[in-house]
Amino acid sequence: MTAEGFVTDTPTYKTRLDEREPVADWLTDFDHTDPSYGQQAPEIWEEVRASGCPVARTERFGGTWLPVSHADISAIANDTEHFTSQDVIVSDFRTEMPRPIGAAPPITSDPPFHAFARRLLLPAFSPKAIEPWEAATREICRRLLDEVAAKAEAGDVTDAALDYTQHVPVMVIAEMLGVPASDGPKFRGFINRIIEDPRPDPNLAVEDTLDYYLDAVIADHRAEPRGDLVSYLLDLDIDGEPLSDEHVRGTIALLIIAGIDTTWSAIGSALHHLATHPEDRRRLVAEPDLMPFAVEEFLRFYAPVTMARVVAADVEVSGCPMKEGDWTLLPFPAANRDPEVFERADEFVIDRARNRHAAFGLGIHRCLGSNLARMELRVAIEEWLARFPEFEAAGEPRWSAGQVRGPRELPVSIAG
Repeated sequence: MTAEGFVTDTPTYKTRLDEREPVADWLTDFDHTDPSYGQQAPEIWEEVRASGCPVARTERFGGTWLPVSHADISAIANDTEHFTSQDVIVSDFRTEMPRPIGAAPPITSDPPFHAFARRLLLPAFSPKAIEPWEAATREICRRLLDEVAAKAEAGDVTDAALDYTQHVPVMVIAEMLGVPASDGPKFRGFINRIIEDPRPDPNLAVEDTLDYYLDAVIADHRAEPRGDLVSYLLDLDIDGEPLSDEHVRGTIALLIIAGIDTTWSAIGSALHHLATHPEDRRRLVAEPDLMPFAVEEFLRFYAPVTMARVVAADVEVSGCPMKEGDWTLLPFPAANRDPEVFERADEFVIDRARNRHAAFGLGIHRCLGSNLARMELRVAIEEWLARFPEFEAAGEPRWSAGQVRGPRELPVSIAG
């Protein structure tokens, strides 16, 4: 079985998801893939928190838990004995890739292999390695903003998500991987099927799957090595043995899925906030030194990523008996709004000084691409504000469902 078992792109699963049933009760029957979850996720987390039991439960997907307290989320993320990372996207099917490697190392890897797989990637995502990408990212943003400006001058309403945020990380990752930027629509298709609506599509052609795409990318790089991330991966080894094609394929899939949707969601959420909070927007324009604090608060308040674990051995969390084989979501955004950890947790504080948020995860799987994500978020906001210091919402955003939350549609009106 290939990495497709992780990315859920072809029908190689044990079961198939049924059509969604309406959610009866978010405390006992939640469905994070329901479109209404994305629209009201913070309110749902607060409802769970206020219920007296900080862990919701659903029988969907074979049984799934939803903790919302920072303490429980941190405890699960750090407990590799009772929770496995073999599957990190909740669905009605499980991968057949064995532990501890998993289908998309290192995110699907358990100890001890996880440490080896993660260590291989760290040099490529260190601050020093990411710094040269800032200039390229600014150029990408400026090209996109030229098109946005032309649209605004024509009197059209701009969709900041479709016209800007959803292109920035796509184009950056494409350059890093050494694949054409024109592959962006393919990336967005993969992301939709994998993250937002992880249901097998029996009509999906093989040539439209992520596995097929990645096999072609790997073959092309073997035939013509170059100085990019794919060639970097192909040159790596563990104890003198080159990485298997399955390992390379899974890691590239991880970079595409985890390195794009998460970042465009963070950028979109930040622009949504600035479009609806003119006092913060104008202060950030007038006080650019606030940007580092603002970036961290955008990440805390609008953290996009919820990961998942599978219960590997029976365990109790906050009085809830989690059984082997159960799913548990790790909504890091909910942890970031826990009033036990953050003062004024339900408020966006643009100059928040103490901000040890969990936007990049907790435990051994903390996002190794955090330096890249922070840079892209900061640059995308800086370039937008430099071009459009005055803009406002021109309608309601449409938030994504699934395990990455961000605006999929973000209509804004730009001042002339």
